[in-house]
Amino acid sequence: MMIISIASGKGGTGKTTVATNLAVACEGNVQLLDCDVEEPNAHLFIRPDILDVKTITAPIPEVDMDKCTLCGKCAEICQFKAIVVIGKTVLPFPEMCHSCGGCMAVCPEKAITEIGRELGVVEKGKRNGLEFVHGRLRIGEAMSPPLIRKVREYTRPDTLTIIDAPPGTSCPVVASMRGADFIILVTEPTPFGLHDLKLAVGAVKILGIPCGLVINRADIGDDRVKQYAAEEGLAILMEIDFDRRIAEAYSKGEMLVDVMPEWKENFLNMLKKIKGMIAPKH
Repeated sequence: MMIISIASGKGGTGKTTVATNLAVACEGNVQLLDCDVEEPNAHLFIRPDILDVKTITAPIPEVDMDKCTLCGKCAEICQFKAIVVIGKTVLPFPEMCHSCGGCMAVCPEKAITEIGRELGVVEKGKRNGLEFVHGRLRIGEAMSPPLIRKVREYTRPDTLTIIDAPPGTSCPVVASMRGADFIILVTEPTPFGLHDLKLAVGAVKILGIPCGLVINRADIGDDRVKQYAAEEGLAILMEIDFDRRIAEAYSKGEMLVDVMPEWKENFLNMLKKIKGMIAPKH
């Protein structure tokens, strides 16, 4: 049906609050994918029953030195310097490997094979009719995009998919946004919020995906975010004021749409706006 990715230029803007409450407000045929695999927290609010856990691995090179002639072709093709020839040995660096398979493909002696390196786990569960999936990156692991792509593989074409992306504008964020039909950028009306929002908008423009803004804590700070939105032609989909009741609900891990039912209609109205901004698929 539709994929909506919810992102933010900086952390702490309320991205997960928007993602989880939108998912719960929609009810029925909807799934929530938490792609912030380095620090997933949507489950703290959704509280799903976890039904399936899969360990995810990535292929990395292993060199058979009995076959290797130290020709160096594997090191030449690797753009990430994840395998190097040092003296009379070939040394792979698993943490730098992007699992492209190039070194194995160019090895004339077929001395390179692939073994699996654990990235983390993907957990799948349910809350009532809501399907929930998130990834947990292995502690010490630096490569999160491969695990994010595994979480994204659970996207179902027959349902509304809401993606909680990591904060920032780096590779993990792009992996969470790529292929989405619409991107919600959550920001706050502060100098830091505006600065990082501009970076996020730049990334979205490169991907060519339509987007709109949710301004959290909208009644603090200044109006420069709104001025920027007007200059860039960005729709403000919703504003959330700084409300003690909202903060208390968040601190308890409670859903805004449950504690303050009037917000359910606000999230559903936002979804209607988004549907009106997306060109129909042919």
